[in-house]
Formats: sequence, structure tokens, C-alpha cells
Amino acid sequence: MRKVKTVKIDGENVFMFNSAIYIFEAGSRYTLELDMIVSEIVLKKYGHLENLIIEIEMEDGEVISTIMHLRGLVGGGLPQLNLYSEMYDLEDYGGFQIVNENDVSFPNIEEGISLEEIRKVEMPNEKINLKLHLPINQTEWLAKQGKNLNGIMKEAIYDYWKKNLK
Repeated sequence: MRKVKTVKIDGENVFMFNSAIYIFEAGSRYTLELDMIVSEIVLKKYGHLENLIIEIEMEDGEVISTIMHLRGLVGGGLPQLNLYSEMYDLEDYGGFQIVNENDVSFPNIEEGISLEEIRKVEMPNEKINLKLHLPINQTEWLAKQGKNLNGIMKEAIYDYWKKNLK
């Protein structure tokens, strides 16, 4: 199977943890498929778009530029983008593995990767609203912290984890 070196989506480099590129055969129809394990941040940025301009650099130096469509998101598992584009001339894609849904050699790109490893490279931030009942002096102090409040909360949580997760 040919290997992907880099991928750009809409001109921006995307960090991949693993990928597979292949030709999917469904009856007499063929599609070029690109499956990538990405970070949750990349998934959030591109996972809702229908059409993406993709530039794929293969390890052998070949560059494929095409418009690809996002296949429905896979539930559970690791964050991934499953992209495809219609193929009209199979001869333009020599050397790519051809698979179908019953093929035993269907690529498993999740093997050997964990969500923890992905988050070590790119940790997403989520917005959270908290309702607390605190003494007035703590409430006043927190209100004065403004933008520093995020840092204070992160540090307090990490300190708490260190003390209580032993």
C-alpha cells in the first residue's frame, strides 16, 4: 500500500497520526479514499464541512490535488477524517491498493494509537460554565482575576490531580 507523507486541507498542513489511501471499489464505481487519524482540534475544524480542497504528498514525491468529500463521521474510536473523491480514470492512480468492503486487507488506521497519545500532541480546550457557592471574599477575588482565571483553574486542577490520583 502506498504511504502518505503530508496532507494539506484548504492550503493548511494537517498533522496526521496515521493514514491510509486506497481505491474503494463498489460495483463498477471507484473512489479514491483517504482515512486519517487526526487530533480533536482538526476534526472540529474540518469535520462539519462537506467539500475540502486536499493536497496529498505521497512518500515517493507524487502530489495529488483534488476536491474530496467528507464521509459521515465514525462514532466512538479515535478522531478521524474519512474523505473520498470520485474517480473517472483508474489508470491515473497506479500503485494504489484496490479494496472493497468485504476485503480482508481493509486498512485499520487506529491500531497502535490512543487518544492519550493524540492529546499529548494537540490538547483541545473546551468551554465550561461553572456555578459555585463561595464565600464573598473568594467571589470578589475571582471576579478581579479576569483573563487569569483560566490559568488559575488549570493550575488548581492539575495540583488537585497530583495530590489525589496517586
